[in-house]
Amino acid sequence: MSKQLVIIGTGFAGIWSALAAKRLAKLTKKEDELEIVVIAPKPSLVVRPRLYEANASSMTHSVESLFIETGIQFVQGFVKDINVENNTVLVRAPETVKTVSYDSLVIAAGSSVVRPKAIPGIHEHAFDIDSLESSKKLESHLHNLASLPESPSRDTIVVCGAGFTGIELATELPKRLMNSNTRIVVVEGAKELGPELGPGPRPIISQALKELGIEVKLGSLVSAIGADSVTLASGEKIETKTAIWTAGVRATPLTAKIPAPTDSLSRLSVDRNLRVPSFSKIFATGDAAHVATDDKGHFALMSCQHALPMGRVSGHNAAATLLGEPLIQYEQPSYNCCLDLGAWGTVISEGWNREVKMTGDLAKKVKCFINQKLIYPPENAEEAITMANPIGPDSDQLFAQILAAVA
Repeated sequence: MSKQLVIIGTGFAGIWSALAAKRLAKLTKKEDELEIVVIAPKPSLVVRPRLYEANASSMTHSVESLFIETGIQFVQGFVKDINVENNTVLVRAPETVKTVSYDSLVIAAGSSVVRPKAIPGIHEHAFDIDSLESSKKLESHLHNLASLPESPSRDTIVVCGAGFTGIELATELPKRLMNSNTRIVVVEGAKELGPELGPGPRPIISQALKELGIEVKLGSLVSAIGADSVTLASGEKIETKTAIWTAGVRATPLTAKIPAPTDSLSRLSVDRNLRVPSFSKIFATGDAAHVATDDKGHFALMSCQHALPMGRVSGHNAAATLLGEPLIQYEQPSYNCCLDLGAWGTVISEGWNREVKMTGDLAKKVKCFINQKLIYPPENAEEAITMANPIGPDSDQLFAQILAAVA
């Protein structure tokens, strides 16, 4: 009788978990012993790293045919609960609610933006680019602004948060907007731009924002968001009909269903095999996992750069526990960060110290190659299975391959 591996989510980590599990089953000639089931609202990948760009509706990639060709079963629905005592998940499908049993479980349901309840009006009036639907909503709003009477609130956009997402969105907005006179303001509670991006690229980011005509207000907390304004803790009020919240994310609420330690971002603490230590049948991966990348105190970030290899390792290991095969330890000691700065260009930093590695046209080509090609799963099933190898190039080796491809 075959064992059932259930994977929750069709993000980067979820898709590659399924493909890596199938790869191991094929390599060991044990496909009859393993049934792989992926549960998600749709059989598609939302390309979240690109949702700051225009044409949000195109930022999806169907994996339905890929799952069919590789023999991966897809169940449409939302996982509402996980029962760790009887090893089941409760799935709310379009027209029914059903229970799915697992012999091994991979939680790869990603993360979502956090809207602090302490900020009045944030739920009613703030936009975000966290999901496909919210990005489409913002895009429609930006398009409709031109039909409104001219006013400071119409012609001002406030990006709340100067982290990775906020900076990429703010620098992309000038070329997305119909009105070249639009005022773009970035508001950040910290006293520095991109607190998590390190000091290395900060002067370049500042230069790009300045040359693009984007205002920055550091050390400025948002205290309220209205239909026509953003109010700061200082009392300053910025007239705007477009407040976009980009400040902070949390792991899927499903991590709270597992009675195990989590970090400040609600990610499940897992070992280097990506397994929850107190539950031998449960793995977490991608944005749902808090895991060390090396032995030097570095931990995986909520990024596709880490989600892709984490997915391959978690899927391999979840299948390996059921097939009696050796597990593989996750490690990703090198790190490269590619930050898009819109029409100004791109800055690429390397290492956990974020030292600037590259800017200019070549850096922009690297970013475009990553966003438009590298992070998409292949259409060909055989190629996808081959690429699901959990032992692959590290970030530095992969970067060298990208440079060779775009040079």
